[in-house]
Amino acid sequence: MSLSVTLQQKSYCMKKKSIMLLVAAFSLGGTASAQNAEPADTVARQLPEVVITPDMPATRLEGSTLVSVISGSVLKDAGNALDVLAQLPMITVKDKSVEITGRSNVRIFVDGRPLHDEDELRMLRSQDMKRVELLMTPGAAYESNVGAVLKITTKKRFIKGLSATSGADTERRRRWSSMEHITAGYHTGAGELFFSSSFNHSASLIKGTTVSSLRHEGQPVQTGSTQNNGHTANVCTAKVGFNHSENTLSFGAYYRINPEHGNMANDGTEWTGASDWTERHISRRTSAVSHLVSAYFDDTFSGKYHLHFDGNFRRSSSGSDVCTSYPHPQIAAVGSSEDRRSTLWAGKLYADFPLLKGSMTAGVQSSYTHTSLDYEMLNPDVASYIPSYVSDARQTSAALFAAWSRTVGRLSLSVGARYEFTDYVFCRDGIRDNDICRRDNAVTPDISLGYKISSRSQISLSYKTSTVKPPYSQLTGSLNYVGRHEVEGGNTGLRDERLHNICLSGTLYDFMFQADFSRSTDTYAFVKQPCPQQDLMLVLHPVNIDVSALSIYLMWNKTVKCWKPGVTLGMYRQWLTMEGTRYAKPIFSYYWDNAVSLPHNFLITADVSGQTCGDMHTNRFAPTPFTVNVAVSKTFMKKSLTLRLAATDVFNTACYNWTMNTFGVFVDKRQTYDRRGVSLSVSYRFRPRKSGYKGGMAAEDEMKRL
Repeated sequence: MSLSVTLQQKSYCMKKKSIMLLVAAFSLGGTASAQNAEPADTVARQLPEVVITPDMPATRLEGSTLVSVISGSVLKDAGNALDVLAQLPMITVKDKSVEITGRSNVRIFVDGRPLHDEDELRMLRSQDMKRVELLMTPGAAYESNVGAVLKITTKKRFIKGLSATSGADTERRRRWSSMEHITAGYHTGAGELFFSSSFNHSASLIKGTTVSSLRHEGQPVQTGSTQNNGHTANVCTAKVGFNHSENTLSFGAYYRINPEHGNMANDGTEWTGASDWTERHISRRTSAVSHLVSAYFDDTFSGKYHLHFDGNFRRSSSGSDVCTSYPHPQIAAVGSSEDRRSTLWAGKLYADFPLLKGSMTAGVQSSYTHTSLDYEMLNPDVASYIPSYVSDARQTSAALFAAWSRTVGRLSLSVGARYEFTDYVFCRDGIRDNDICRRDNAVTPDISLGYKISSRSQISLSYKTSTVKPPYSQLTGSLNYVGRHEVEGGNTGLRDERLHNICLSGTLYDFMFQADFSRSTDTYAFVKQPCPQQDLMLVLHPVNIDVSALSIYLMWNKTVKCWKPGVTLGMYRQWLTMEGTRYAKPIFSYYWDNAVSLPHNFLITADVSGQTCGDMHTNRFAPTPFTVNVAVSKTFMKKSLTLRLAATDVFNTACYNWTMNTFGVFVDKRQTYDRRGVSLSVSYRFRPRKSGYKGGMAAEDEMKRL
């Protein structure tokens, strides 16, 4: 959906914005639009041309989708996509990671293409962004466990010849980190060749203390440890591919490789009681590489029948070596190594077509996943309770889905259903474990009803069921040595989560609200309990729990001349009882985002956030009264060059402390991350053009579990 903006010339800021929008309208007026390779539930296919006036909110609700127009707003010069998302309602960005408030398992799409690495958002310039759509209740075309879908639409620029964008980020916290990236493409009418690469060097430092209190042999006992954990990682990404588009037909493919290496050094102490105290050094070396091949086909028949296919192949391997040593001569060093491998084949085919005066999406999806783990414990004494371990897991999945939507006057309706079949086979040390192997069948329906009260008021009610599979890393039965009195591991017996969610949302002028009630059966949470295989040994691992939760959020956002403020107030409250302990203390939170556009292409952003003490699953989190982030950016050379200077956690007030009380073990964990720091970003573009690649990911859910 294209958008045009008309603004009254009431100030210098508004005059400047109107001139820029008129120029953009002339430059984009003759541009062709490429089809997106995303399901038909996007509002971009449903809404007519919209003219935004100064009294219309910058973010509005359409059905259960939050729509934010970036083009023509003060956020167009924010820097990169992460900088823009951090200023939008219900979206937070923490350490380059995108989170949706009140939602988990988020899928991000850029022009219909699923995002596999959030570093790509650092490579996407805000000036190239057109709109952002946040689907809070995704339909049946997505995997049932998807909690939210974030869709970013970019501006279409079709320029023949060579185009390129390059940039570099450098950041100083306690240590230096940097990222360099370049994208290039060559375009010849209907065809294009594209290439991108990036190199990311990260260095972080975590300090903390963990104290576990319990009764052992009838007596109160404390075990604890300190950490001074320094971690460095080097990650490379290279992608090359082609795209061909002619009339309504398009097809393409690309290959991507991701090698990475990391090192960790942790100097700390361990103790039991007041007398048993010793120093400890942990070193870890990791290496990994992944290969991804993606291909697609897309065509539209008779102007109204749309067919799309995605095929994907992914292979990855990773290895790590860990050594824990003690200066005490009577405590032997503990070494271990592990090797992980995975293979994924996936395909997805769907069609969009009109049906019963509405829009219908129907399709099939299938995937095959093979994962293996080879864990070796090198210390014979520790091997008595942490043995070497070889596991092999194979999963075959198939799904049928259909979704239908229609708008009649002010009323909009969408219904969908998804059938999923899963065959899971698990072997340990070459022997099939029939207690873990299973076959599952599940039907997950969803329904959404919306009513448009006026041009600026709307209400929506939706219901959705989901099946959430735990990550493969949590399904392993192996244990990892943490210290003389603590191990960590997975749980081969974890069951799939069944989730029911009811969502009520609405808008009233510049205000929005959202209320969610969810009931989760067999979701998983981490607990710490005594390990029966070893005296005074504690094990941290996931278990299935049943929990109900209510979340309420009230949002206000408005553009006031060259100032765009936004306020979000939230409350989360759960109902969970485990081993006689209630976890029901509510969490209250707030977010205050600000963006100010100044003369001479300056933009200042500032956000303040905080939350109270409260429970989430088995953790009670400490309060964080306020955290402040600020940034200033400026464009040069007709906006081809962008500079951005930012400061995160200005007052070093972010808190990551939490407690846990499970199975007679009380855990008090206090840790500090090096979030406070400054960063400088530089980006330059030469004849930029959006890639026309229209492919997607056939099994995004399985990709995230690997």
